[in-house]
Amino acid sequence: MSENSLIDLIWKYFQLLVGAALGAVSVILFLVPADVVPQGVSGVATLLNHFFGLPIGIMILLFNVPILYLAYRMLPGGWRMLADTAFVVVLFSVLVDGINQLMPTTGFSDDRLLNSLFGGILGGVGGGIVFRTGTNFGGTSVLALILQRKFGLPLSQTFLYVDTFIVAASGLVFGIEGALYAMIVVFVGGVASDYVMEGPSVIRTAFVMTNYPREVSDAVMEHLHRGVTSLPARGMYSGSDRAMLYITVSRAQVNELRHIVADVDENAFLVIGQGHTAYGVGFKPIKKTRRKPEPAPVLTITVPAVDVPPEDTPLPEAPSVEAVYTNGTTVTVPAVNTAPEDTSPPT
Repeated sequence: MSENSLIDLIWKYFQLLVGAALGAVSVILFLVPADVVPQGVSGVATLLNHFFGLPIGIMILLFNVPILYLAYRMLPGGWRMLADTAFVVVLFSVLVDGINQLMPTTGFSDDRLLNSLFGGILGGVGGGIVFRTGTNFGGTSVLALILQRKFGLPLSQTFLYVDTFIVAASGLVFGIEGALYAMIVVFVGGVASDYVMEGPSVIRTAFVMTNYPREVSDAVMEHLHRGVTSLPARGMYSGSDRAMLYITVSRAQVNELRHIVADVDENAFLVIGQGHTAYGVGFKPIKKTRRKPEPAPVLTITVPAVDVPPEDTPLPEAPSVEAVYTNGTTVTVPAVNTAPEDTSPPT
C-alpha cells in the first residue's frame, strides 16, 4: 500500500469515527432525554428502550445483524461492500451505550424544540460525513438498497415509509407533540445531511439568449475571466435561430454578469440558475480517484481437438465448447456443425 493510499484510508476511518460519534451524541444527549424518536433503526431501539429499558446500542446492533446478512446474500460485492458499514454500525452502537454510561442522561436542556433541532442537526451532520465516504449507518439505508435491487422500490420511497412508521409510532407513545418533534428531526436532519454532502451553493449557472453572442462572450471572458459555451438554439415563438450562451460564475459575480449582458444587448434574455459546486479551470480541481476499477471478466474458450475426416465422410458430432470466465463462471455450449452443403469439411 502506497503512502497516499494509507493516508486516504486513515482519513476515511477518521471521518467514520467522527460521523458515528456525532450520531451517538445526537441520540443520547438530545433526542432520548426529550422523548423524541430518531429515524430508522435507532428510532425502533429508542421505543424499545422506553418500554422495556433495553440498551439502545445493543438493540441497534442486534437489528442490524440480520439486515447486514441479507445484504451480504443479496447485494453485489458481499462483505467487501459491507465492511465499512459494519464498522460504522458496531462503532455507533458502542458509542451510544458508552455515552449513555459516561454522560448525564438528562441531556443539556429541557426544551424539546431545542433538543429536536440540535439532535436533528448533529445527526444530519454525522450522517452526511459518513455518506460522503460512500458508507452509511446500516439499518434502513441497507434495507432500502436490498428492496431496490429485489423489487425495484425507489430508495426515497423506502425511507418515506420507514420514517412515516417511526413518526406514527412516536405519536402513539409520546403523543401528537412527540410525532411533530420527530418530524422536525427528520426534516432538519435531511437538510443538514444534504448540506454536508453537497456543500453550500456557491456557484450560479447562466443561460443567455442574445443576438450578439460574440460580443457578450468577449465581454464575459475579459471582465469575469470565465469560460463561455455557445449552443445553437431556436426561438419557437419567433422561429428565428439564435445562439444560447452557457456561463458558470461565482455567486458574487451574478450582478456583474447581468450588467455586462445588459450593456452589450439590452434585449437579451438572461436566466440565472443555482448550482452546488463546479469542478474545472477557475473552480475546484477535479481530484483523481485512487481506487482501481475491478477488471472485467475475461472469457477463455476451450475447444477439444477433432481429427479431420477424409473427403466425402459425414461430419462427426460436434463436441461441446467450455467457456470459463476469470471470475470462476463456467458455461458449456454445444457446438453446431455449420459446414455448407456440397462442400468438404474444413481442414
